[in-house]
Amino acid sequence: MSEKKITLIGAAGVIGQSIGAAMHREGREYRVVGRTRASLEATFGADQLAEIVTWNPDDAESAKAAVRGSATVIYLVGVPYNHFELHPLLMRKAVDAAVSEGVENLLLIGTVYPYGMPQTTPVTEEHPREPNTFKGRMRKEQEDVLLEADAKARIRGAILRLPDFYGPNVKTSYLYSLFEAAASGGAANMLGPIDTPHEFVFVPDVGPVVVDLIAHPGAWGRWWNLAGAGVAPQRELAERVFAMAGAKPRLRVAGKNMLRILGLFNPLMRELIEMHYLLTNPVLMDDSALRNLLGAIRKTPYEDGLRIGLNDSQRRRALP
Repeated sequence: MSEKKITLIGAAGVIGQSIGAAMHREGREYRVVGRTRASLEATFGADQLAEIVTWNPDDAESAKAAVRGSATVIYLVGVPYNHFELHPLLMRKAVDAAVSEGVENLLLIGTVYPYGMPQTTPVTEEHPREPNTFKGRMRKEQEDVLLEADAKARIRGAILRLPDFYGPNVKTSYLYSLFEAAASGGAANMLGPIDTPHEFVFVPDVGPVVVDLIAHPGAWGRWWNLAGAGVAPQRELAERVFAMAGAKPRLRVAGKNMLRILGLFNPLMRELIEMHYLLTNPVLMDDSALRNLLGAIRKTPYEDGLRIGLNDSQRRRALP
């Protein structure tokens, strides 16, 4: 692969941090791009291998400057949960900028949303993309922008689909409240039902997979699943975390009806309602294709990942 830089657009989130950490461990220079310099400085400012660049995706020249000189762009841009219509629009701007600057490859870090209601268990990459929600349709349109550009040989594109994720201080995880509650002796807030099968990927495991994937010539022109370290109900994971803390589980579980009530006052809760099917009919992924491509993939066992998450919450609570 070219010696040009790897660029992470939307890098300040937890997945971007995991990829940056993997790049650092390999001693490779990389560029991180976001709208505000302060958040990038807070995350990557101490890493001399990281070049920090800000962009305005609505400005074509700014978008092109952000990816200039890059061999590969890793796209991680998030949008407000109530504005998923922005996903395909921002994707097109990023693809157009990358094509204009001669970027060779673009990897989109995606989700299970485009699969829609699972028709098989587990779900392989051959599963149809038939989203049953607005958010799923917007994510599919986002993917289609990249897949069309790849099909027309404008750029080599690929998608890596992640399940729900968790890890130390990952505040957007369903499991974050477990760690905080077990560390403080409080009650954890959870979305239910919590007795259905579920899978989570440990955030620090994602970066090495991404770095290996973008280096493989067979990565491009398709999407890949990355499954979690196994399947377990959320209740089981909660019991493990509280047991590690030497406490009995204290759980407050909000089901779909409670989400509707909470949604009257909390816009985020309202937006979660249409995705509730993922808790009743979970998309559990088969990633054998990815493992056949890359070989063994390091997946932190839940027992270790949960302990790391709990220890992090306990450590932060102990700080003055």
